[in-house]
Amino acid sequence: MKAFFLVENLQKKLTFLNHAVSGRNQLPILSNYLLETKKGKLIISATDLEIGIVSSVPAKVETEGTVTVPAKTFSDLVSNMSEGKAEISLKDSNLYLTGGKVEAVFQTSPADDFPRIFEDKGIQIASLKKEAIEKDFQKVVFAASQDGGRPALSGLLIKKEKKGFSLVATDGYRLSLKTSVSIGKGEGGFEKILVPSRVIRELLAIKEESQDIEISISKKTNQILFFLADTVLVGRLIEAEYPAYEKIIPSQSSTKVEFDREKMQNAVRICSVFARETANIIRFSLKKDKIFVSANTPSVGEDKVEVEAKIAGGENEIAFNARYLLDVLSSLQEDELIFEMTGPLSPGVFRIKNDPTFLHLIMPIRVQA
Repeated sequence: MKAFFLVENLQKKLTFLNHAVSGRNQLPILSNYLLETKKGKLIISATDLEIGIVSSVPAKVETEGTVTVPAKTFSDLVSNMSEGKAEISLKDSNLYLTGGKVEAVFQTSPADDFPRIFEDKGIQIASLKKEAIEKDFQKVVFAASQDGGRPALSGLLIKKEKKGFSLVATDGYRLSLKTSVSIGKGEGGFEKILVPSRVIRELLAIKEESQDIEISISKKTNQILFFLADTVLVGRLIEAEYPAYEKIIPSQSSTKVEFDREKMQNAVRICSVFARETANIIRFSLKKDKIFVSANTPSVGEDKVEVEAKIAGGENEIAFNARYLLDVLSSLQEDELIFEMTGPLSPGVFRIKNDPTFLHLIMPIRVQA
């Protein structure tokens, strides 16, 4: 193995690759990177068996080869090197890295011990613009559970529709739904799949500039694969029955409110200061053309913020967890939102004005009057 590359190119890749490096000691090889020099590229792989990442940088390859090195040590060293050309070479089971005035030698482990991240590219089910993924998936994935105790709720459901597909995520207390997501070019090949929410969050964290992201599924290995220009993100699909979420979505409402997202977000932030000691409870009081957002902690104090709104229907009151409110308000980018409710014990529904393809539902908190 021998290749030359630019340090700054590798630095950009290692930050994201570290997300897949295992911190557990059951399999020491998982704390390593797999390095491969091949066909004008230096290819780096990392996996913790839940997700896998394969990324590459351009390189002048003199000798092809593969080896694994301790990821943290290698990453820490490369991140502190100066920009410019560097060389890696393998001699007698040692990896030599030189660049600028730096000379380093790493102990290595055989590449054969490193698990294979994916065996085949699978069937392409969609090709989406990166901007579309950031816009649509961001609206949904935050509602998935991060508790592994209920595997189905820790995933994002991708469900095929007549045109495109829908995205669904819920943790049992809230639910996000985005329909009519463009499928782009793809062979279809699925009715519904359940993707670990962690995989989607990692996809959104990729900073790589890529116009299109190809999405494939491998039925042989039960994996989903996201192909960018120089990076492949791989995750294992969840095999679990997703709850019948449609049943909890209200079919009608008695009160409908239009409001400005940023003003509401600021009001909830202010009131969350006083909500910390009372299970994070925030109250909405809908009266005339205003929403009064409030929180009350007897041992600390109380506050109330007035938010201008257009209200259709009767006056109403409802209480929510402040964190759930902030999550949805910060995940949306649109200025004008709609809130719908039927009563203090029924789910509250948030929508985007003039966009029937999205809704976010939050279960209310029962509070004493």
